[in-house]
Amino acid sequence: MTGRRPVLLGIMGDSAAGKTTLTQGLINLLGPDRVTHMCTDDYHKYDRSQRAALNITALNPDCNYLDILELQLERLHYGQPILKPVYEHATGTLIRPDYVNPREFVIVEGLLGFHSAVMRQFYDVKVYLQPPENLRRVWKIRRDTAKRGYTVDQVLAELEKREADSREFIRVQREHADIVVQFYPPDGVSAEEANGHLNVRLILRPTIPHPDMSYLSEKQSQDAGIRLLLGRDTGRPVDILEIDGSVTPEHTAYLEETIWRHLPGVDPIGADQFGVYQDRGAKRQSDPLALTQLLLTYHLLRECGANTQRLFAPPVAALSRVSRAGAPSASTATEALVPVPEPVGQRR
Repeated sequence: MTGRRPVLLGIMGDSAAGKTTLTQGLINLLGPDRVTHMCTDDYHKYDRSQRAALNITALNPDCNYLDILELQLERLHYGQPILKPVYEHATGTLIRPDYVNPREFVIVEGLLGFHSAVMRQFYDVKVYLQPPENLRRVWKIRRDTAKRGYTVDQVLAELEKREADSREFIRVQREHADIVVQFYPPDGVSAEEANGHLNVRLILRPTIPHPDMSYLSEKQSQDAGIRLLLGRDTGRPVDILEIDGSVTPEHTAYLEETIWRHLPGVDPIGADQFGVYQDRGAKRQSDPLALTQLLLTYHLLRECGANTQRLFAPPVAALSRVSRAGAPSASTATEALVPVPEPVGQRR
């Protein structure tokens, strides 16, 4: 079954992995009037004080209404509005829900958005952010002390408390990503000293088609700062795009101009609108981040945005609730209602 529907991009990763920073640049590049942005943190069952009293972390699936997230991802996939819960990070409280009508692109970021097969089938592109743990730790301390009212000791205690859940529930979602993005410091640079000149590695898995990026490395040389390689990830063949944090401003400008020429349907925006990150309250610029955001935008527009007729995933989220209540199974009911296409992530 095909038709007009939004393009769904999922960006998952552990707390302070850079999800919101990456997302904001994509919104600016695609155009805010074309993008609906939502966070899976909004589906927490408990506020911050309740989680402390119950001794449960926000990374635990039992601490989140993941069944409601499944239902609402399905509605967004089908272009239907939702009444989305809202979690206020600044205060750690649950507040008035939002009425959300999906636009052309829906970007879903958060902790547990790839947790179930039902969720995963509704995305067109799944991205997982995987910075080294020592770098993520530095980012989390800086963010939570600056924006969320924590002390350094409180952040360190929370990291320790979350480690088991992070290992069991968050990092395993990497397995389901189409693209793995890894920002990491250059050799000899500590996580504390790392800045906007981080290296970045994009692992492009063959679970979806990727646009031809060979033109980016046509002028490839030892000091060009960008390489397109063949490699393996968890034993599977993948393409790997590497961008050095030391890439020169001149070569960055050349690469950005080249990518812009390949972006259909968007006009260039100012350099201060993407590649931007927060460092202890100050806005800073990162060329590898900017190039990563451009490449992901290119991916969405070239592979998803150009064709208005897209496959629908089978409508199983609501039906699976019926099945659990003792009615006919979701698969049986789905077969009776509609022709079932392949799941989105496996359709090509």
